[in-house]
Amino acid sequence: MQEGKNGIIVIDKPENISSSKAVTLIRKTLKVKKAGHTGTLDPFATGVLVCCLNQATRLARFFLHGEKKYRAELRLGIETDTQDNTGVATSTREVADFSTDDIREVFNRFRGKIMQWPPVFSALKHQGVPLYKLARQGRPVQKPAREVTITAIEIMEVALPYVRFDVECTGGTYVRTLCADIGAGLGCGGHLSALRRTVSSGFSEAEAVPLSDVETLVRNGEIAERIIPMGEALRQIPAYRADSGLVERIVHGRTVTEKDFLPVQTAPTKGLIKIVDENDNLCAVLDAQKNPDPYKYCCVFH
Repeated sequence: MQEGKNGIIVIDKPENISSSKAVTLIRKTLKVKKAGHTGTLDPFATGVLVCCLNQATRLARFFLHGEKKYRAELRLGIETDTQDNTGVATSTREVADFSTDDIREVFNRFRGKIMQWPPVFSALKHQGVPLYKLARQGRPVQKPAREVTITAIEIMEVALPYVRFDVECTGGTYVRTLCADIGAGLGCGGHLSALRRTVSSGFSEAEAVPLSDVETLVRNGEIAERIIPMGEALRQIPAYRADSGLVERIVHGRTVTEKDFLPVQTAPTKGLIKIVDENDNLCAVLDAQKNPDPYKYCCVFH
């Protein structure tokens, strides 16, 4: 693959590898100059990892806060310092013979907008230092609670002390903190014992390439078929096809106003817009804001 290749490749990340390590392997195997992901998966977690290649790394910010879906396993009765199965047990309690209705009642408390305390073992930073490094040094820092949204949560199986469930949430939600909070709500504590991301920013596990298959696809000349072009990647942003005149204005960074879209299309008046040319190549992402005249440039691609 040449360095000029731009686009998105969706990877199915295996266990026991960090997201950054997975991206490094992608960059080296595909021989691209730049690569980055759009949301970290912990090393023990598996599933959808969206990787941006070359110029597509500039699109990463549009994916970071997108909806994500997970299949998770909660282990009741044991609390850990990391809130997951990689940590040290800090509390062990007996798990009562909860009914599914008992458990569902507590789960339902976490639907909608909730306040969540970020874990002290996380990649968030304090004065430039990741929190997990400070925690490992015995200097944990607790960041303020922040609002997240649990769009949907459904119990899939109860096999005490384990509860398996699906959850859909906004970016920035910590599923391990959700597990710890549910365990606390049940009075016995708990931690996240397994996690798989099934959807990230509109990309599903059905589209994902197992990390172990990437090298074979490259060797067989089939990897290009698995790369999503930039013009198709921003699925949640409406597309507006520009004629050659408007493309020319945009690539040179000239002012774009409502009249530039007429009479071909109704001018967008609110939110983000992706501009594609007549071949569906991504030219730019614009922001209409509250007043669309003129439009604000987010990024431009030549």
